[in-house]
Amino acid sequence: MHIKNPGYWLTALILALAVQTPVSAHPGGVNGEGCHTNRKTGEYHCHPERVKTTAAPASIVSEPALPPATPIPAVPATIATETPVTPASKILKLDYQGFTVWLDCSKRGPTKFRYSAQRDSGNFKRYPDFFLDPNVPAECQQTSTKPYGHGYDRGHQVPANHLDYSDVAIKQTNFMTNILPQTQQMNRGAWERTEEIIECYRDIDELLVLGGVIWGDNPADDFFIESHGVKTPDAFWKVIIRGTGQDERAIAWIVPNSTDATKKNLDRYLVTVDEIERATGESIPVADYAKHDKPSNSWTIPHGCNKG
Repeated sequence: MHIKNPGYWLTALILALAVQTPVSAHPGGVNGEGCHTNRKTGEYHCHPERVKTTAAPASIVSEPALPPATPIPAVPATIATETPVTPASKILKLDYQGFTVWLDCSKRGPTKFRYSAQRDSGNFKRYPDFFLDPNVPAECQQTSTKPYGHGYDRGHQVPANHLDYSDVAIKQTNFMTNILPQTQQMNRGAWERTEEIIECYRDIDELLVLGGVIWGDNPADDFFIESHGVKTPDAFWKVIIRGTGQDERAIAWIVPNSTDATKKNLDRYLVTVDEIERATGESIPVADYAKHDKPSNSWTIPHGCNKG
């Protein structure tokens, strides 16, 4: 059939070039998609039944992939949370190596802590620097690791010395999630004396130590809201439990965060476990008969005890 209209052939040529593939059309043959151009009619059409199935190139054949390796962090990751962080509940439970801290996100500070003090078997040294916990949301932490100033120390809730069997644990005690403003007199006085009692008695009995914060409402000493994002607690509490069964004993203190809280004044702050439960709403895991006992004096430091 003779087609006089030259535009027909121009259209057919453009169509053929537009669909050209790396496998060229040829009489009777098809390209990689199973298609070709009928040279007699100029029609481009396909034959799906003539598509050849080819093996995958050797270059993409490989052995089954191994599962990805688990990265080993420099410091074991923080395990959080006890409850999800929601507007109604903003407490993170942080399980560090050898101790646990409950972090109040709304206050950017620890609200309570717990650990077992066992026989002293280590001598790792305390870190000179303080750190933010890389695994805790920034909005739950203090905004700086710098010293507080104004006569306040970066006070530990859980002391490094009681975890000196582990370099990792000692470093984690210097996370700011374990630190709050404590007056120098209190931190190096009455609070430190409670730590010395634990240091000495852990070689006699395994001890369960619990403690926490009484925040209060005293804006006059809230010097660190702008610099660190944290308020200054009014007081701190601590309970030491030793023995089991009928031999279970406990001692407890509520220590004011004041310049008067020196070592010689520690006995002034003795309270019953029951008083702490009523003041904080916490449930202390000690026998009922021991909750109402208050010794007349703090436990005596045994002669020759190495408090270091």
